[in-house]
Amino acid sequence: MKKLWGGRFSKDTDKLVEDFHSSISFDQKLYFWDITGSIAHARMLGKIGVLTAEESEQIIKGLEEILAEIENKQVTFDPAAEDIHMNVEILLTEKIGAVGKKLHTGRSRNDQVAVDVRMYLRHEMEHIHGQLLELLEALLNIAMKHKETIMPGYTHLQRAQPITFGHHLLAYGEMIKRDITRLEDNLQRCDVLPLGSGALAGTTFPLDREMVAEELGFSHVCLNSLDGVSDRDFIVEFMADAAICLMHLSRLCEEIILWSSQEFHFIDLDDAYSTGSSIMPQKKNPDVAELMRGKTGRVYGNLMGILTVMKGLPLAYNKDMQEDKEGLFDTVETWEKCLLVLTPMLKTMTVRREDMLKASKGGFTNATDFADYLVREGVPFRDAHAIVGQAVAYCLDKGCALDDLSLEEFKGFSPLIKENIYEAISVYTCVAKRNTIGGPSVEQLNRTIQEGLDFLKIHRGEH
Repeated sequence: MKKLWGGRFSKDTDKLVEDFHSSISFDQKLYFWDITGSIAHARMLGKIGVLTAEESEQIIKGLEEILAEIENKQVTFDPAAEDIHMNVEILLTEKIGAVGKKLHTGRSRNDQVAVDVRMYLRHEMEHIHGQLLELLEALLNIAMKHKETIMPGYTHLQRAQPITFGHHLLAYGEMIKRDITRLEDNLQRCDVLPLGSGALAGTTFPLDREMVAEELGFSHVCLNSLDGVSDRDFIVEFMADAAICLMHLSRLCEEIILWSSQEFHFIDLDDAYSTGSSIMPQKKNPDVAELMRGKTGRVYGNLMGILTVMKGLPLAYNKDMQEDKEGLFDTVETWEKCLLVLTPMLKTMTVRREDMLKASKGGFTNATDFADYLVREGVPFRDAHAIVGQAVAYCLDKGCALDDLSLEEFKGFSPLIKENIYEAISVYTCVAKRNTIGGPSVEQLNRTIQEGLDFLKIHRGEH
């Protein structure tokens, strides 16, 4: 097959090089965006007089027919044509004749692929943005139901202080809110039209780039042709956003795995989001959460891959940049699949309130509140800390909780302790009194949930 760029070559490309060089096996995913960009380019060429109105319409009609044929699976792409751009151009020329060869006037594959990827990624980001909003809504709804479901909070995976399940989930809600705004920032930087940059230095044709930008829905036109074709920072940023979000999802999945174990027994996952063992009939495995935790690693790998590809490239385009797509496509698919399965898994899980409450009453999670009680009675905090430590050691020897001590036993640690110590160190009191902004009290949770609902409306464009 004679290459469209082969005029100065006297030999055909070696078959090994052809296979190595070809990207159609993966960049065919861009067919819709490639044809959409070409239609806008052809329409603009007709407007500025580089093409006649008839030629422009003939090209546009041909491209629309090719798009329909691809979507109806009537097209087989040719690896010898290298990439999606050349495949579409060859198909167009076969369909409408020599006028199809005029489509590439005033552009290069360098700016063509840059606009294709930006359009593709912009579309996928909008989809992921919607999925993140759905996840946030699910977390808020579950938190509403569990504003008063007491559970132990942890540090170092050791029981620390009592909180509520709603408060715990809203921590992930805050993380997801930041993931959403990061993606929105990324979308702004992706929303720049590179078409018209040519190979690296623009073109001598009087292209109307603003017209193309408007037709393709871009808010801005890139202001430097070298930058337009040679940077992929918007891809790097997207992959970094994905890596950060998957890190958040992986942490949540790790907790789901722990909570669903017999050792914790805080939740039961729905059978539809669990699997069994091929040899142990009693098993119910949190494989969905485990797999999501594992998929985080591949997203990290894709981020490191694109950073490594780009780190030493001189301006402008280099063939290395062909390696941006497979990792990008994989990251998009992985992120979307994780969000697709996580939200319903959370919605369908069963929360074991009594087991959470029982766990919160063990492990001396009210020890800090005991110390705070002594402080309010006039004991310096450091002294109060030591007193409570001694009381905990005493309870460990006796095999009991702080709540189980008699008033006389309490007074053995400090004569300032009164009958109201039992109310002060109740796990319900411990949670209710933590009523500063960001705390786990019902009042603060109501405030956080309302702010989350307002966030949803704003970022869904509802007001």
